[in-house]
Amino acid sequence: MRRSIAVAAVLWLAAATCGAADLSKTLRVAFPVGETGFDPAGSNDLYSNQINRVIFDPLYSYSYLARPYTVAPNTAATMPEISADGKTWTIKVKAGIYFADDPAFKGKKRELTAADYVYSWKRLLDPKVLSTGSDLFDETAVGAAAAIAAAKKTGKFDYDAPLEGLQAIDRHTIRIKLLRPDYDLLTSLTATGTAAVAREVVEAYADPGGRVMANPVGTGPYLLKEWRRGQKITLEANPGFRDETFPDSADPADRAVVAQMRGKKLPAIGRIEVSILEEANTRLLAFEKRDLDYLDLQEMALNLIDGNQQLKPKYAQQGITLARGLRPAIRFTYFNMDDPVVGGYGKEKIALRRAIGMAYNTDEETRVVWQGQAIPATQFLPPHVFGFDETKKDPARFDPAAAKALLDRFGYVDRTGDGWRDLPDGKPLTLMVSSQPSSLERQLDELWKKSMTAVGIRVDFNKQKWPDLLKAGRAGQLQMFTLGNIASSTDGFNYFGLLWGKQAGFSNLSRFALPEYDRLYEQGLPLPNGPERLKLMRQMSDLVTVYAPWKFGIYRYENIVVHPWVLGYKHNVFNSHHWKYYDLDLARRAAAK
Repeated sequence: MRRSIAVAAVLWLAAATCGAADLSKTLRVAFPVGETGFDPAGSNDLYSNQINRVIFDPLYSYSYLARPYTVAPNTAATMPEISADGKTWTIKVKAGIYFADDPAFKGKKRELTAADYVYSWKRLLDPKVLSTGSDLFDETAVGAAAAIAAAKKTGKFDYDAPLEGLQAIDRHTIRIKLLRPDYDLLTSLTATGTAAVAREVVEAYADPGGRVMANPVGTGPYLLKEWRRGQKITLEANPGFRDETFPDSADPADRAVVAQMRGKKLPAIGRIEVSILEEANTRLLAFEKRDLDYLDLQEMALNLIDGNQQLKPKYAQQGITLARGLRPAIRFTYFNMDDPVVGGYGKEKIALRRAIGMAYNTDEETRVVWQGQAIPATQFLPPHVFGFDETKKDPARFDPAAAKALLDRFGYVDRTGDGWRDLPDGKPLTLMVSSQPSSLERQLDELWKKSMTAVGIRVDFNKQKWPDLLKAGRAGQLQMFTLGNIASSTDGFNYFGLLWGKQAGFSNLSRFALPEYDRLYEQGLPLPNGPERLKLMRQMSDLVTVYAPWKFGIYRYENIVVHPWVLGYKHNVFNSHHWKYYDLDLARRAAAK
């Protein structure tokens, strides 16, 4: 770590005497996938952003207890003031919020200001940073397009040049000027990608790409204390965190959790230890040994849950509770639309992708791999978001006979007599599926091989760790890659940006580029959620079905088991880890040991 032992000791003393977080309390959590790094502008994976969420602060966040999910001020003093035409937003930042101490500040206490948000949003626009959040302001903020063009021409983004669309008009006031209304902006301002970073920190620690992935310094409730890449992440409570207490609620469903936490200052837990445990059996064993305080069971659900989706008596008697719900997420396999084998927009290429989708046994995946704790995905959107169509059926349900007929019709036949199908031009047809080296991924690999062999298609596998796969995917080097995407808000329209042509190589890993789709997406951008936007979303969804850049996978049930000494826990389908709001009953944990 960059801090000296002396500085670390000072921080420890401050934390021990701050009157809030208790450093004797350590919450132990597991991630099934390794992180990539901790920079709001540079991180684009779920697990890195789980860490970013407690180190950095966006202006707004979803209320912890409120249902339905409701956006509320976080570091903003109030909700935004929006002009009648929807193009000018004025946001007040709370005074008296400070960044965590860091040598980059040269011993000075550094207050969070409006300029920090403006600077952070400019980083999203900087072509050098290659942020997947660039589409938030690149075509909407007045002057953003010109600033990006200038940066591409000169090779350097001018952070000091005024940008009319993103301004700090005084120390604690932000003014956003848009070329068109953006009705999704409020929920975008809850995302970790829009959180504030300090310019001094970026200039002190940035890598050649302008990212600060190893030196996160924010205003949030926790600090990065230790990081062993792909193995363990340790966070420690920020001793300078602002004065916050656990929220109240009039909802009878919250009575018990509020009684546990009423009046407590946040965060209450001094340390968070996140272990990267890729193997499901290892995670389950750690939970049963009480070495993890709560756990998303994933494919191990039937070890603890019975056929009625209830905890087995053995676990219920220990006081363990189950939080269950269908996640607003989809697992899918994308096809690289630039790949010479599976890519392209001609009829024979569409037929190949659709046949692969019909040949893959999603029903067996839900039944065997996920042990019934998932359902086949029916569409591009996940549940719980605007635009999800509960009546829609899976357009590529498992049908190997239809898959074979489609392949035959478009010339994907065995031309050499070796038992394997070839491309229409006679070249060998081999699929290359990329996946991670875990027990879950090995099961999925086996199912891919079994399913493709049944229709005469060869398949091979590219095995790499998640960060390496993500890097290769962004570079367009993967032919097929199975991964997941979880919605961070109830706005379904933003999901369609995952296939927007202008995001190819960023959030659009499939590199899908269809003018008709892009036109519909851009037509829907300035619209509010309503019938007109919904119509466009249905049309885009149909295009995704027709061209098949994704093979829809599954919607997974989330089954989180929580030990009884974890206090303040409330299930949230959009975020499984709200560490700031938790506490631990150490006496009860010790008694269980």
